[in-house]
Amino acid sequence: MGEEVKLHGTWASPFSCRVIWALKLKGIPYEYIEEDLSNKSSQLLQHNPVHKKIPVLVHGGKATCESMIILEYVEEMWPQNPLLPTHPCERADARFWIKFAEEKQGPAMWTVYRTSGEEQEKAVKDTLEMLRAIEAHGLVDKKYFGGDKIGIVDIAFGQIAQWLGVIEDIVGVKLLEAHKFPRLHAWIKNFKEVPIIKENLPDRDEMMVLFKHFREMLLTSSRDS
Repeated sequence: MGEEVKLHGTWASPFSCRVIWALKLKGIPYEYIEEDLSNKSSQLLQHNPVHKKIPVLVHGGKATCESMIILEYVEEMWPQNPLLPTHPCERADARFWIKFAEEKQGPAMWTVYRTSGEEQEKAVKDTLEMLRAIEAHGLVDKKYFGGDKIGIVDIAFGQIAQWLGVIEDIVGVKLLEAHKFPRLHAWIKNFKEVPIIKENLPDRDEMMVLFKHFREMLLTSSRDS
C-alpha cells in the first residue's frame, strides 16, 4: 500500500477535483501534476493513450483513467473512510445517482455552457429537468446524498456546487434558483462547508476568466465551421 500515488489533472476541472476530494477525504498522500491541455505531457499520453484526457491516477506505475472509475479504484484500494455505503441496497442507490450524474447532469449543464440559440434553449430545459429530479428524489430529508456524511454521490454531483454557478454567470441564465431548489441550495452550502471540499475548490474569479475565454473560443469555432 506504500506505492507512490500520482494524479495528472488541471486545476479548473471538476473531474480532477473529484479525485482530489476523494484522496484527501481518505487521507491518501499523492503527488499532483498540473497538465497543460494545449501541450499534454508525455506521461499523460503514455498513461491514457486512448482518450488522452485528465484525470489520470497512477498508483505503483499503473494508470487508471476517468474520474468515477478512479473513485471506484480508490474506494477499493483504500477502504478507510468509506465513500460508498455498506448496505447493498444503499450501494445500488448510490450507483444509480452516480450514473445519473454522468449521463444526465454533467452533459446537460456543459451543453448550456458550450452552445447558443436553440441548442442552448433545449439544454437549459434538460438541465432544469435534471435539477428537478435531484431536488425531488435525491435529497429527501438528507444533509448529503448518502445521509449525514459526505460520500461518493456528493463528489459525483460536485460540479453543481461550483461550476454550475460559473456557467450561469457566463451565459446569463439563472438555473438553480433558491426558491425552486431549496434542498439543492442547502446541500451546496453543506458540501462547501466540509473543510476538505472548501480548501480544494478552484478560485471562482479565476474560473470565470478561464471559462469565459474557453466559451468564446468554442462559439467562434462553431461559427467558423
